[in-house]
Amino acid sequence: MNLARFPRRRYTPGFTPLEPLPRLSAAIGGAEIWIKRDDLLGLAGGGNKTRKLEFLIADALAKGADTLITVGAPQSNHCRLTLAAAAKEGLDCRLVIEERVAGSFSPDALGNNLLFDLMGAASVRMVKAGADLAEEMAVEAAAVKAAGGHPYIIVGGGSSPLGALGYAACAQEIMAQAFDEGVAFVRIVVASGSAGTHSGLIAGLVALNAGIPVTGINVRRPRAEQEANVLKLAQATADLMGTPQPVAADIVALADWVGPGYSLPTPEMVEAVRLLAAKEGILLDPVYSGKAMAGLIALARQGAFKGERVLFLHTGGSPSLSAFAGVLRDPAFNQ
Repeated sequence: MNLARFPRRRYTPGFTPLEPLPRLSAAIGGAEIWIKRDDLLGLAGGGNKTRKLEFLIADALAKGADTLITVGAPQSNHCRLTLAAAAKEGLDCRLVIEERVAGSFSPDALGNNLLFDLMGAASVRMVKAGADLAEEMAVEAAAVKAAGGHPYIIVGGGSSPLGALGYAACAQEIMAQAFDEGVAFVRIVVASGSAGTHSGLIAGLVALNAGIPVTGINVRRPRAEQEANVLKLAQATADLMGTPQPVAADIVALADWVGPGYSLPTPEMVEAVRLLAAKEGILLDPVYSGKAMAGLIALARQGAFKGERVLFLHTGGSPSLSAFAGVLRDPAFNQ
């Protein structure tokens, strides 16, 4: 797997840490839990989208772009980090925000909305749930071209084969760290959303013949739909790399912890966020890593990981915590 042939910008010096979580492991029982701290990746607040953007921004710059255009939900890590990359590279950035939950977007809110203002987004435009997001981004691109600019559209989550290379690279990084530190992981657990992180990780692990299964914890879609999405993108990523194809048996995206819907809180998510903060001093987010950790905790308590050393991939998102403060403190979600 030779990723050096793909142009790449670097936004993080070195590898992100692998850390044991002994107090969390003792609290939930059944497994030895470690964490891959991709919340410490570079750009504003870190998170998994930084790895994808390293390849996508390199492509944008090579094509002479002066404006990045992308889409996401109100507290999208991807929108925040795309804007941060644009600021770092001296590019404009136009964001299309999909209000997936009615009434959830306010220009004056904390979390991302404050950061969009601080980092100088050229445009932040809200559209209703179900809008044709490709068409909405095309509208933005047309406006940039009409003004003499050169737009570059990035799909939601940066989840294209090129973006997914970021997590094929992460798979390589994990294997190198595990070897250096003398720790062999039995499985990896990760949030599964727009599918780029999950797919890239699978494609990379298969290419490396790592033999480590990945348990995805879905944050939005039914299991069968998400597993099909992940498989399709993992295979496209393998095609781009010229490496062996992942197969359906490689893909698991459990949907038991989605709750009432994308970004909508659950008691299990609140427990996971509060437990990791209190036991290990690590901040999760309510939309992705919180629900993924809720799934890991539940599976560990059920004995699914008994005696295993499990690596949780932290996808970041803590800058959005303030936008969910009421839920995280609500006694109804803290039983």
